[in-house]
Amino acid sequence: MNSNTSSFIQLMKHPVKFRMFLFAKLPAAFFSSVRIKELDEKHCVTSVPFKWLTQNPFKSTYFASLSMAAEMSTGVLGLMHVYKRTPAVSMLVVKVESNYYKKAVGKTFFTCADGEKILQTIEKSIITGEGKTFTAKSVGRNDAGETVAEFFVTWSFKSKK
Repeated sequence: MNSNTSSFIQLMKHPVKFRMFLFAKLPAAFFSSVRIKELDEKHCVTSVPFKWLTQNPFKSTYFASLSMAAEMSTGVLGLMHVYKRTPAVSMLVVKVESNYYKKAVGKTFFTCADGEKILQTIEKSIITGEGKTFTAKSVGRNDAGETVAEFFVTWSFKSKK
């Protein structure tokens, strides 16, 4: 585990610092009110509300807004494990796939529980010096616990040594 993991988690859980991060680095997520609800070394839960800025013409949450929240639930786990790491590790989304099951008409919560597998992929990249990919799964559920969508986000990690 990265020795800076706990400081990263504290940054992401701080409401003001997290919003400043979104405003500076991910303005679309900022204006869409994407939030981190839970975060530890193994999993991340994000949320996106149904509101005017996230809606589509069919009175549900636009797929791109759902995708932002799903990607964040996977990406924050990667960012956490590469935060202030020596050697530095770059990360990049190389593929996104999704399945939709139900209309998203309220707040949608995305859960990714692949933190350990993401860390293992990063470690392999550092050991081999080669780029490694991992496909993380994020499941979106509504307030009733019903599955709204599933996203599969493939990340590439490469050590910069």
